[in-house]
Amino acid sequence: MTTFRLAATELRRLTSGKLPKLALLAVTLVPLLYGAMYIYANWDPYEKLDSVPAAVVVDDTGAEKEDGRPLNAGQDVHRELVDSGTFSWTRTDLRRAQEGVANGDYTFALVVPADFSKALVSPADFTPRQAKLRLITNDANNYLVGTIADKLAGEIRKGVASHAGATAAEQFLLGFSTVHDKTVEAADGAGQLADGAGRLHDGLGEAQQGGTQLSDGARQLLAGQQRLASGANRLADGTGQLHTGLQQLQDSTAPLPEQTAKLADGAEEVAQGNEQLAQRANVVGNLSQDIVDNLDQTKAQTAQQLRQAGVDDATTQKIVDGLDQLSSPATNANAKLQNQVGPLNELARGARQVADGNRALANATPELTDGIDQLADGAEQVDDGAVQLRDGQQQALSGTSRLADGADRLVGGTRQLYDGSGQLADGSSTLATELGKGADDIPHPDDPTRKATADTIGDPVAVDTQAQVKADTYGAGLAPYFMGLALWVGGFVLFLLMRPMSHRALAAGVAPWKVALGGWLPAALIGLAQAVLLFAVVVFAIGVHPAHQWETLGFLVLTSFAFTAVVHSLNAAFGPKGKFIALVILVLQLVTAGGTFPWQTIPEPLHPLHQVLPLGYVVTGLRHLIYGGTSDAVGQAAAVLLCYLVAALLLTTIAAWRQRVWTPSRLKPELSL
Repeated sequence: MTTFRLAATELRRLTSGKLPKLALLAVTLVPLLYGAMYIYANWDPYEKLDSVPAAVVVDDTGAEKEDGRPLNAGQDVHRELVDSGTFSWTRTDLRRAQEGVANGDYTFALVVPADFSKALVSPADFTPRQAKLRLITNDANNYLVGTIADKLAGEIRKGVASHAGATAAEQFLLGFSTVHDKTVEAADGAGQLADGAGRLHDGLGEAQQGGTQLSDGARQLLAGQQRLASGANRLADGTGQLHTGLQQLQDSTAPLPEQTAKLADGAEEVAQGNEQLAQRANVVGNLSQDIVDNLDQTKAQTAQQLRQAGVDDATTQKIVDGLDQLSSPATNANAKLQNQVGPLNELARGARQVADGNRALANATPELTDGIDQLADGAEQVDDGAVQLRDGQQQALSGTSRLADGADRLVGGTRQLYDGSGQLADGSSTLATELGKGADDIPHPDDPTRKATADTIGDPVAVDTQAQVKADTYGAGLAPYFMGLALWVGGFVLFLLMRPMSHRALAAGVAPWKVALGGWLPAALIGLAQAVLLFAVVVFAIGVHPAHQWETLGFLVLTSFAFTAVVHSLNAAFGPKGKFIALVILVLQLVTAGGTFPWQTIPEPLHPLHQVLPLGYVVTGLRHLIYGGTSDAVGQAAAVLLCYLVAALLLTTIAAWRQRVWTPSRLKPELSL
């Protein structure tokens, strides 16, 4: 009996009636129903999220930005949620949102608190606090939706933070531009200050020269004033002496009219004293002449002192004319007196002549005394004027001295200002130069550059995903896992109908390897049909487009052969217990294959199972074939499946060899499935 005859016999048995045919068709379609329906149902759930109800609560009261513009970040968040098309958003209040999440009307709720915008602008006032979004979830509604909501809230937080950071960075960069512009203005101002300081320095140099000339002139003026004061002192002394002499003359001539009158009256009586009278007349004439002579000399000295004191000629001439007027009576009296001296001298020769002369003298003496009085009064006025001139000159001398000292201080202060203005000019020039250099170092980007820089600062890291291979949809991403499981389930259900081995062939002494191979071939043939149907529906009906289409089909066929061989060997070796073992292996592969999460995330004690069990290799091989990965991973997975296929057939052969001898346990098994 050949292997193919054994396989054909088993197939005829399975198709001998209507119900067996239907059962065979059902088990053939099991992988298709399992794998294709799973992939179809989970094809692209993210596209359907807009039908999932969610609540949004916007309590944000808004805030005012630093530039005075309003900020309503809560409204922006709501608008972005609606525009995003994710979930079916309903805007409501907090109480209704909480109740809706609790009773399942909403799968979750996103709450924007009242101080959301104020918290965003709080760093500008140096009172920073985080703006918080509140997410209300209920895993009783759906765990994965809550996970997606967490991710959505994170994206919203990232977007708001990026916008807020970009806005703050733009204001910050705008501040830099303002600082740059102000620094440039400051540099220009410092340059102008340097120019002005230079001009001030030059002007102070000229002022210093003028101050020096002023000081020299003030010193010369002081020397002249000192000489003028000395002359004024001498003038005052001379006029004082003149005044004193005239007072003495006035005192001495005051009784002269009475005496001359008496002399005239007593001329007759005092004839004998004519000689004495003539002598006195000579004395008086000499004294009068001396007074007149002294008046001329005093007048000359006064004129000279006035000119030396700096009194102009017109004033000096007025004073001299005044002195002439004052001395005119004395001069006239002197002339008259001198004219009388001769008669007095003749008095000695004749009494009559003396009496007449004395009468004439008595008549002239009042005029003389009046002239002397007038001269004395004029001398007093001249003396008062000279004293006033001396006092005024002393005041002028004191003022000139102060003027000279002030001029010296002015020269010293001007010199200090001159030196300081030079330092100011140098410092201003240095300041202008350094400010100009500093302005070049201050960033001053234009509007597009500032906006781009602010956007980069606000969101400095962007993920540029370069997918070497990529699944088109969520269903395509799970297809390798579901298709591998479907083929294992398909192989498992086949042996609910099929017999692992032909006992008749074993009793007839057919070679164990032929019995083993003959028992596997019907399952392999139906498994081939399962793999082809699964491939056709998934590719052409559901829309998974493998990068390597025919290689994918071949790999699915190899997987089906390996899985049916393994399940066949378990049933052949362990009998009814083999079905349970196959089911346990299915469960272990469900959790260790890494079909959803990376296999490294499973507990570490389960890691060896991933390395040993075949489904993980099937998932890896199908991923690389469907998405377009490397051929090395496909080759490794195919090699592992071939090893499982050969090992399973070898185990089935050993089981067939052992089952040639019947034992009590085989005749009456403890467990029958």
